[in-house]
Amino acid sequence: MREFAYQRAAQIRDALTAVADDAGARYLGGGTNIVDLMKCGVEEPTRLVDVRRLPLDGVSGTPDGGLVIGATTTNSDLAAHPEVRRRFPSVSQAVLAGASGQLRNMATVGGNLLQRTRCGYFADLSRPCNKRTPGSGCAAIEGVHHNHAVLGHSEHCVATHPSDMAVALAALDAVVCYETLDGPGEVPLSRFYLPVGDRPDRETALPAGALITAVVLPGAAAGLRSRYRKVRERASYAFATVSVAAALDIRDGVVRDVRIALGGVASRPWRAGSAEALLRGTRPTADRLLACAEEALSEANPLPDNGYKVILARNLIEAVLGELAGTEMDR
Repeated sequence: MREFAYQRAAQIRDALTAVADDAGARYLGGGTNIVDLMKCGVEEPTRLVDVRRLPLDGVSGTPDGGLVIGATTTNSDLAAHPEVRRRFPSVSQAVLAGASGQLRNMATVGGNLLQRTRCGYFADLSRPCNKRTPGSGCAAIEGVHHNHAVLGHSEHCVATHPSDMAVALAALDAVVCYETLDGPGEVPLSRFYLPVGDRPDRETALPAGALITAVVLPGAAAGLRSRYRKVRERASYAFATVSVAAALDIRDGVVRDVRIALGGVASRPWRAGSAEALLRGTRPTADRLLACAEEALSEANPLPDNGYKVILARNLIEAVLGELAGTEMDR
C-alpha cells in the first residue's frame, strides 16, 4: 500500500478545506471499501480525511413525516432505528441484507452511497477497465460477466452498483444533501448516479470535493407498505445478483401509489418508472403484476452469459408486488 497522510477533521469546513488543498485527498468514513481498494492499488490517496467524528450522525424527523439520516450514521444504527423500521421498513431490510454485522457496524451511510463496483476487472490492475483507467477498455464484456449489468450499460462498461441501501432509497425518492466550500446543495438520488455512457469513471453528480452530509427520506413515502428482497449466490453475505425494492399503496382495491427499484442489474439503482405507470390506477391482478414485471425489464439488453438475470428480476418483481398487494388487500 502506498504511503498516505491521515487527518481527523473536527469541523465540516476543516474537512472540505483539507480535500480542496490536496487533489489526492479522499474522505474516510468507515473505510470498508476504500481501504480494500488501497490494498490492491486501485485507490492511491495522498491523504485520508477522517470524517467519522463530525456531527453528522443520527436520525431525526422532518415536519412532513420524513427522516433526515446523517451521513456518518452507521449502517447498523440505521437498520435498527425504530422510526426507520416503522416508516420505511424496506430501508432497514435492504441494509440488513448487505454485508456482515461487523461491516455494518463500521460502514456509514455516506460511504455506502459512494462505494465502488465489485466488478473483478475493476480491482485487477492487470486487466483493462474504463472505470478505473478511462479509455483502456472493458475486459468484462468479453470476459466473465454472468453477474454484470443487463440494463443501462454501454460498450464502455457493464459493471453493476453494489449498494443494497441505495436501491431502497431510490424507490422512496430519497435526496442526498452535501456541503461544499461554496455552501450546501442537494441532489435527488434519481440523479445522483450518472448514466454509464462513455465515461464510466464519472459515477456521481457530486461537485468536486463535496462532502455528503445527510440523506433525506421524504414524508410522502412514509408508512407505505414496502419490501426489499435480494437474490444472491450464497446464503452468507454477498452482493446482489438481483434485488427489488418496492412500495405499494392500495385503496378500495386500486393501486394509488407504487414504487419499484432494481439492484444488481445496472451501474446504478434502476427505477422502473414505466412499470410503475402501468400498475398505478389499476387493480393489482396477477396478470397486471406480471405485465408490470415484464415492462420493468422491457429495455434489458443482456450479455451472452447473464440473460438469466432478466428472468430472475422479472420473477422477483412479480413476487414482491404480489406479496405487498396481498398484504394490502388483507388490511
